[in-house]
Amino acid sequence: MGTTKRGSERREDALSRERIVDAAIELLDDEGENGLTFRALATRLATGAGALYWHIANKSELLVAATDTVVARAMAEVPAVAKPREAIRGIAVGVFETIDAHPWVGAQLSLAPWETPMLQLLERLGRQVQAMGVPSRAWFTSASALLSYIVGGSIQNAANGRLFEPSVDRADFLDSMSARWKELDANEYPFTRKVAAQLPKHDDLAEFLAGIDLILTGIEASL
Repeated sequence: MGTTKRGSERREDALSRERIVDAAIELLDDEGENGLTFRALATRLATGAGALYWHIANKSELLVAATDTVVARAMAEVPAVAKPREAIRGIAVGVFETIDAHPWVGAQLSLAPWETPMLQLLERLGRQVQAMGVPSRAWFTSASALLSYIVGGSIQNAANGRLFEPSVDRADFLDSMSARWKELDANEYPFTRKVAAQLPKHDDLAEFLAGIDLILTGIEASL
């Protein structure tokens, strides 16, 4: 009996929370949130579903842990720079690329804004807002405006990317959309018709960062 118990403990030690979360991230990337079940995760880890509950209480906790891990890894790759503007742009690119690579992350950030993944981002952005010299009364407004734009813009970009089937060329699609915009009613859509020519050649990340710069310029002007 003693030998069996020690063997069981060694197996439980090998099945760590970190291993479970890493496997969950892989499963989410492959199958999406609907494909993440404890049964599928146990199969991937070659263990029993019951063993997972020693480390993770339920699917909600697992989703938060997976999102937290992915966001933390993205933020760890943001270069440490002296200027707040460049640091904020780096955070924005990290979130943009992370949600593009892991679309399920965006949904989790939206569904649980009070959990640690969003708090990580708010903390990182808030420190840079402070470093910009923003008065304390405007810290929350400035940081939350940046957070909302960064997360919302990144989610929209990832959603747009999923619209393209493998057989659809992005350039061809944007050309066709541009042509449709140009044919819109001139009285109802005068602005859209005028910017239609800019649609085919626009760069998603460049446009996203231009929005960041607009917000930062507004924050700096308010000082």
